[in-house]
Amino acid sequence: MTWVPGAAGSGYGVRHLPYGVVVVDGVRRPAVRIGDFALDLAAAEAAGVVDTGGGFQGGSLMPFLAAGPRVWADVRGRLVAALTDPAARPTVEPLLRPLDTVQEMALPFDVADYVDFYSSEHHAANVGEIFRPGQPPLLPNWRHLPVGYHGRAGTVVVSGTPVVRPCGQRRPPGAELPTFGPSTRLDIEAEVGFVVGVPSELGTPVSVTRFADHVFGVVLVNDWSARDIQAWEYQPLGPFLGKSFATSVAAWITPLAALDAAWVDLPEQDPPVLEYLREPRRRGLDLSLTVRWNGTEVSRPPFRSMYWSPAQQLAHMTVNGACLRTGDLYASGTVSGPERDQVGSFLELTWGGAEPVRLAGGEERTFLADGDTVTIGATAPGPDGEPITLAEVTGTIHPARQG
Repeated sequence: MTWVPGAAGSGYGVRHLPYGVVVVDGVRRPAVRIGDFALDLAAAEAAGVVDTGGGFQGGSLMPFLAAGPRVWADVRGRLVAALTDPAARPTVEPLLRPLDTVQEMALPFDVADYVDFYSSEHHAANVGEIFRPGQPPLLPNWRHLPVGYHGRAGTVVVSGTPVVRPCGQRRPPGAELPTFGPSTRLDIEAEVGFVVGVPSELGTPVSVTRFADHVFGVVLVNDWSARDIQAWEYQPLGPFLGKSFATSVAAWITPLAALDAAWVDLPEQDPPVLEYLREPRRRGLDLSLTVRWNGTEVSRPPFRSMYWSPAQQLAHMTVNGACLRTGDLYASGTVSGPERDQVGSFLELTWGGAEPVRLAGGEERTFLADGDTVTIGATAPGPDGEPITLAEVTGTIHPARQG
């Protein structure tokens, strides 16, 4: 039991301890969250509470992420001890800062590369029906490999950052030629992201068994999507401007070590996958997501329903010899379950805009309006029956800017 007031049972107890970067007096400080407090890790290292060889002193989590599983485990063990031992309280308590006094949260890691997958069979089938009516909803390769694309690392932003409505080409239904202007079918994608800590060598694939050797933790992701721009541009090369304008991530990274109790076995894949994608034990995370649109809960996507596992995604991403870098982010793709109230995009929720959603207060929506706010949250089973609450990712739509 932790001695930190209010932390036990909060979803941010001593068995969670997510990592982030707080901004205090204009200075970035690596921190770990316990309850409604941020523990200053640079100060904790200076006080001898943890030891990374100075990894927390530069205002960034990147040296810590790169240090690898042995250092991650040592720091976590020391933090748990310090936050549960009453004898450590006089040393540690002065290093805690109430979150309501933190000026802002910075992006918790420097994004090196960003890859987004398309790993929910329910989502892929729904999108196929909406975008390609009358054709098979899944393309022939979909059950043989984790389909994905490279995103734009420079537009990954921390939760709370305003999202400006993008402009681009789109061809209205029935029109012969495209027009240009602000997206009128702005959407979300509720996803789970994985943050790489330990890099790999160029030319050397990372096997499915090496997932925990490289991946540090998990963040919730909202991959904002302009569906009208996307529908016009995506064939034959896939997403581009309809996706690259903004991707929001949570401000706190949940370490894999906090999710030991959340792993579940996944069903066998049919047809059988190729050898490099076969796991000795295929597992996924039992995360229960929620999507709130202007405060109204509209969906509860189940992450355990994903067809491709996080380890398979990592293996496929590197099988051609592409290397990992510290700070790489790869996202699961939209998380959707089999029911309409389990989908992770408004494209599916409103079935391409044909079935509006009624929000609290009586407003109806098909896609996002300026001023709308979307918040994605999630919980996971924790040890001893106490659930883990992943940090939310939220964003508000601002009007388009045209030069």
